[in-house]
Amino acid sequence: MSNEPMKIPVNYGEAAEALKSILGLKGSPVAIRFAPTKADIPAGIPELDKTIRHCSMVNLARMEGKIFYAPASRHECNGGAWSLGLKEITQTLKNGEFYFKLGKFDSDAACKRTIERIPHLDTGETYATLYAPLETTPFSPQVIVIVTTPRNMLKLAQSTLFRLGGRICAEFAGIQSVCADATAQTYLSGQPNFSMGCDGSRKYSGIGDDEMVMGFPAEMLPELVTALPIVTGAAGSK
Repeated sequence: MSNEPMKIPVNYGEAAEALKSILGLKGSPVAIRFAPTKADIPAGIPELDKTIRHCSMVNLARMEGKIFYAPASRHECNGGAWSLGLKEITQTLKNGEFYFKLGKFDSDAACKRTIERIPHLDTGETYATLYAPLETTPFSPQVIVIVTTPRNMLKLAQSTLFRLGGRICAEFAGIQSVCADATAQTYLSGQPNFSMGCDGSRKYSGIGDDEMVMGFPAEMLPELVTALPIVTGAAGSK
């Protein structure tokens, strides 16, 4: 898995500007890429100089325009690092004890059932995760994450169905929203996913009470950008 651009060229700057202007986004869409080895990190991208959570890393790119990579040692949240393929799952997360003690489930068994269905890359598959605002990304993204209002999520959902129609099947569990729901699942499934956010991401990454999270495969970007102005300008659009 090299850092080769997609075969169909995409102007990320123009696409980001379209998303930001049409939706009135607060901040930028965030480009994310998985680097399986250190050699897959493009020259000139710095390592993050602090240890924080994946959701906080997304916020650095989204709100502060930061471009960086983060190896396992820079990922503070073990659950997020595990879902992104950077670290082994901890025993307390695997057996349900971690979230049970946080009061999120009635039993450790209920927690374990949830954890077993969390989307995740194979451990060791990822050396580092790369982040950048979409408009200035120096790498070819694999996943794009957007944080915005429910109304904008409606328009993004309608835009994903504009060409072929169908239904959107969002998957989330109220935990690990930005890491597992919006990033890992999107990367693994090749489908967009919408998430309510989680307590951790809302506490640490600046997601507002009036915002949700969406991840979509970077390959979908041209389709979304084409459909979005049509959907938002349609006679039946609010």
